Amino acid sequence: MVHGRLHDDELDVTDDLVRSLVAAQFPRWSELSLRRIPSIGTANAIYRLGEELAVRLPLRPGAAQQIEHERHWLPRLARQLPLPIPVTLEVGTPTHDYPSVWTVARWLDGSDAYSEPFANPAQAAEQLAAFIRALHAIDSTGGPTPGAHNSMRGDHLAERDARTRTRIAEVDGIAPHFDAARLTTIWDRAVSAVPWSEPPRWLHGDLLPANLLVRDGQLAGVLDFGCLAVGDPACDLQPVWSVFDGDAREAFRAAVGLDDDAWQRGRGWSLWQAIAAYPYYRDTNPALAGIAARTIAELVASD
Repeated sequence: MVHGRLHDDELDVTDDLVRSLVAAQFPRWSELSLRRIPSIGTANAIYRLGEELAVRLPLRPGAAQQIEHERHWLPRLARQLPLPIPVTLEVGTPTHDYPSVWTVARWLDGSDAYSEPFANPAQAAEQLAAFIRALHAIDSTGGPTPGAHNSMRGDHLAERDARTRTRIAEVDGIAPHFDAARLTTIWDRAVSAVPWSEPPRWLHGDLLPANLLVRDGQLAGVLDFGCLAVGDPACDLQPVWSVFDGDAREAFRAAVGLDDDAWQRGRGWSLWQAIAAYPYYRDTNPALAGIAARTIAELVASD
């Protein structure tokens, strides 16, 4: 799935390292089996510890704020959501060999939606839309605002206008459907849409197939809340173009409960992420680059 290192500043994570971290900091789990879980994800190395635990180790430095947000907020959010989400049990501390915080959480069984298709995509779309509605409805008072910790997801699209136009020019023609003129039209409509003016809402911020848990063909959970923040909920419309199509896409749109301006802003968020991900990962993570390319194709086709 992943070919070599993903990031220039990537931290080295090995089985021996993880065993030593667990043994030193959480010795009550030191005798449990440990195995790395293959993933197309780019932010963390994931290990299964025994049958009931998951160890997640950031692949890049600077994840402390994300992990603190998850530790503090996810237990509160989990009680109000219709699907399971990871809940942090312990936070490991940095060491000389691994200079980052890391976490232990309850294991959620299943495969990601990239590896295992939904048996009934329209049903899954409705379930995910219900999850998003529930997340957006939770009181966001005191929640973390968009910032460097989540790549500003949920902030005003206009804040990234100049940078996005530069990126559109840079990716012109590098893959099918990467047509600067058509992508600029999509972006123009997104930044021209009425901005979100209501109180900020909780958002996941990264609802790609790798972060949707599938078990027996059914949507069984939502993973990786590293981009958790409160802001513009249109950011969570990403699955419309990265996961679903046809009847499932229409089922999602009917169930998610956001207006046409949010829909246009959601297209902008999806475009912004895809044109950044494709050139960055096309040589090291073809699966993720493929999701980005599919997203662009679906945005263009539905324009």
